[in-house]
Amino acid sequence: MSTAPRRRKPFLGGNWKMCTNQARARELARAIVAGVGKDDSVQVVLAPPFPYLALVAEVLAGSPVALAGQNCYPENEGAFTGEVSPTMLTDVGCRTVILGHSERRQLGESDAFINRKVHAALKVGLQVCLCIGETLQEREAGQTEAVLAKQLAGSLADVNALGDMVLAYEPVWAIGTGKTATPEQAQAAHLFIRGLVRQRFGEESAQGLPIAYGGSVKPSNAADLMKQPDIDGGLIGGASLDAGQFLAILQAVRGFDSRPTERSGATS
Repeated sequence: MSTAPRRRKPFLGGNWKMCTNQARARELARAIVAGVGKDDSVQVVLAPPFPYLALVAEVLAGSPVALAGQNCYPENEGAFTGEVSPTMLTDVGCRTVILGHSERRQLGESDAFINRKVHAALKVGLQVCLCIGETLQEREAGQTEAVLAKQLAGSLADVNALGDMVLAYEPVWAIGTGKTATPEQAQAAHLFIRGLVRQRFGEESAQGLPIAYGGSVKPSNAADLMKQPDIDGGLIGGASLDAGQFLAILQAVRGFDSRPTERSGATS
């Protein structure tokens, strides 16, 4: 292996889920924008609830922080009550959309349905943050790698190029369960995922693709996670609802980015 500076831009997403109200969304976005400043060394995106997208877009205007949708439907228009289309997201200024989140998968979304969403989002120019990850039952049954391979293959079926896509590894068993994935466990999964990408899309795509970690990242564990050579940031849930915590995680991501690192899978 060879030592080289990071070749991929880290990603840090704040997924606010079904939290905040108008006042809180505005306050939180302002605090994060102020903390990020003009530093764009990390791609930072915020995904507020759909009713607050336009409001948060106004706060983010002129900053390096981008707007993201938490989900989308795989059609641009039609009789789909309660759904939000990819073109609606771009119309209000979204740059990114989160697809395949574990909470959506638990509601019954299949890899095939997620794949339709991926194609629809890519078609209108949205950056896709695609989430994959195993449950506790699957991990304890030794199925982690098989699940990750199945989800990645199904969700990216007929996708010919990754472009600026981001992957997020979500160990479902380590989210809100009291169980914690060690940095070494997270790194092993990220390394395996990068290997899958290498097999499917080639070495350049594998080395250029950011893979973020989405397993209960907090200021207390962020630095140890970000030291791992295949962890390129995070998709943050609960801690993104506190500007101080989110910005502390951002500092951990920036700190890792400033150091040379031994790239996994590189040849000397």
